[in-house]
Amino acid sequence: MPTAARDIPQGNGHSDSLARTVSNSFGTLDLSTSPTATFHSPQSSYGGHQKPSTKQLKPFQTQDVKVLLLENVNKTGQDILRKQGYQVEALKSSLPDDQLIEKIRDVHVIGIRSKTQLRANILKHAKNLIVIGCFCIGTNQVDLQYAAENGICVFNSPFSNSRSVAELMIGEIITLARQLGDRNNELHNGVWNKVSAGCWEVRGKTLGIVGYGHVGSQLSVMAESMGMKVIFYDVVNLMSMGVASPVHTLEELLRQADFVTLHVPEIPETMNMISTAQFDQMKQGAYLLNASRGSVVDIPALIKAMQAGKLAGAALDVYPNEPGGNGEHFTNNLNDFTEDLRKLKNILLTPHIGGSTEEAQSAIGAEVADSLVKYVNLGTTSGAVNMPEVTLRSLTMDEPNHVRVIYIHKNVPGVLRRVNEILGDHNVDKQMTDSRGDVAYLMADISSVNVSEIKDLYQSLEDLGTSLYTGSSTLDGVGR
Repeated sequence: MPTAARDIPQGNGHSDSLARTVSNSFGTLDLSTSPTATFHSPQSSYGGHQKPSTKQLKPFQTQDVKVLLLENVNKTGQDILRKQGYQVEALKSSLPDDQLIEKIRDVHVIGIRSKTQLRANILKHAKNLIVIGCFCIGTNQVDLQYAAENGICVFNSPFSNSRSVAELMIGEIITLARQLGDRNNELHNGVWNKVSAGCWEVRGKTLGIVGYGHVGSQLSVMAESMGMKVIFYDVVNLMSMGVASPVHTLEELLRQADFVTLHVPEIPETMNMISTAQFDQMKQGAYLLNASRGSVVDIPALIKAMQAGKLAGAALDVYPNEPGGNGEHFTNNLNDFTEDLRKLKNILLTPHIGGSTEEAQSAIGAEVADSLVKYVNLGTTSGAVNMPEVTLRSLTMDEPNHVRVIYIHKNVPGVLRRVNEILGDHNVDKQMTDSRGDVAYLMADISSVNVSEIKDLYQSLEDLGTSLYTGSSTLDGVGR
């Protein structure tokens, strides 16, 4: 039997924990009279009619959109946001919680990398925040559930730095096999130590890749080109690249591989997934490389395996606790094992630089900034990590007096009926809705709407009592 529709209570808004407001919402709204840019489609090569030119929606006066970028977001991303006319403040480092709370109170958009932690205790102070951009792969630094339940969309860049991470792994595999780190340090200290014992070619060796996603699959191809045999383990059944072979269990991979690289997310299932038992399963004289998350490897157990000679070398780019900025912070005050780790031979320690190349950071900046602009201006959630992915085609110059309605709401029966009753007095040209868990996302384009009617539409949707966020965009810059 279908679920019966519930009566959706009407009222004057909802609790503060769910309310999303914007500084220029309808009570203090200014309308923009300046035109937006017009984009023309190229003439069809097949002799068809030219498509109608499209026009960007404007959710509010762009100079009223406040953006905070932390952790030295690449200039490419900054420029994309500034060209929209947004107010952009860019800082080179993360902020302590007390300063972050003060900064986040009034911003509509925040961009971070891996060090800034946006937990519920921080996000609850962000009364105007509508979207978060993670200029990196991971999103574990954001409370995604809290953000979704409060109508805050989150975007990341899952692909753009995968090549840089894969190349780092190749460099470190060779560096470990030839003990280049130790030889380099010795010569810097005036010690000439020309040895070949324990130094190997990588050709003919077996590389075991744990996590065969964007990084792992690229690494697989590159390693094969150097003559390595590649095996991989993933919880998802994935097509292998080249002649790489999947294995059925992690233990099977560990027992066969000369080099083991880790490329997995930080989830409960991957916490300390490489610990004492796993080191015991690895080949004598094997190497371990971790470029995923610091919680994946039990580092005290790694230290013991290195000291006992079980492993011939290791490379770590991530750690359980990492400093908020550059400086002399890599001490026992950060992680109590740090001093013992630094004393080990043939271990490469890098400060989370897997994706830190000019190419990767520029690509990440462009990808995430574009997603933020499309969300702020158009309401498009394609690529969002905590919201349903919803998009509608752009409005055209031939569609004046149109309004795009964005309604993020609790996913309960009866809401769509009530929403459509409100929108029913107008012509609904396009509408799309989708849900993800307890959160649903509705986007609709309605026509023949006067500016004077928008406030009533907005308030009627807010008064449904299920709203997590309500917004509207017009061709003429009416605010959310």
